[in-house]
Amino acid sequence: MDVPSSQEAKRILEAALLCAHQPVSVRDMRQLFDGALSTDALLAVLAGLQADWAGRGVELQEVASGWRFQTRADVQAHLDRLHPEKPPKYSRATLETLAIIAYKQPVTRGDIEDIRGVTVSAHIIKQLEDRGWIEVIGHREAPGRPALFATTRHFLDDLGLASLAQLPTLDGLPVGQGELPGLELPVDLAPEPEPESGAEPEAPVDDFPVDAAPDAEDGAAPESRAEEARSAP
Repeated sequence: MDVPSSQEAKRILEAALLCAHQPVSVRDMRQLFDGALSTDALLAVLAGLQADWAGRGVELQEVASGWRFQTRADVQAHLDRLHPEKPPKYSRATLETLAIIAYKQPVTRGDIEDIRGVTVSAHIIKQLEDRGWIEVIGHREAPGRPALFATTRHFLDDLGLASLAQLPTLDGLPVGQGELPGLELPVDLAPEPEPESGAEPEAPVDDFPVDAAPDAEDGAAPESRAEEARSAP
């Protein structure tokens, strides 16, 4: 296949991305040109396409699974008026569990319980797995070989991020490491005191865009935490 001009490559990529129902990887985009465009050349065309769409209501954005067109945040509120729906909710326990996995991965259920100070129900883990946000990536070499959990590319895609390095840091956030020592928390975890008895609160958190119902802990016995064996994300 002949090497297409920059303008022709841009037209082809634009059509492919606008018609795609999910992010398109660079590898798949190269197939559009039968390998005639190198990765560097393809990225240069994508940069030009991004510039062409700058200032519009839709932007071209790179996420973990590839590239996609998405609505800009400043116009999304207006679009929501066409289909007004009450945002679904997750419980604080679920959000804290997700945050610990995202910021300290890979972690076992016992690691999560050590940080939170309470047991983690199997329902919470299954809920996050069913959502496609976490997965088992291995097992720790410790008694019982507990499962190691990590976040998925789908999790990053839903947050509009290309990598874990883009997760917010503790600087300027309303919550500190005092609540969950050893953890940097994302913005979505608003401060809320735990009950003195150590029981899980059942009140849901309102500001996280998910589609699952609130849940409560089931009181399962915590795992014993093994020696640290975390790898960098």
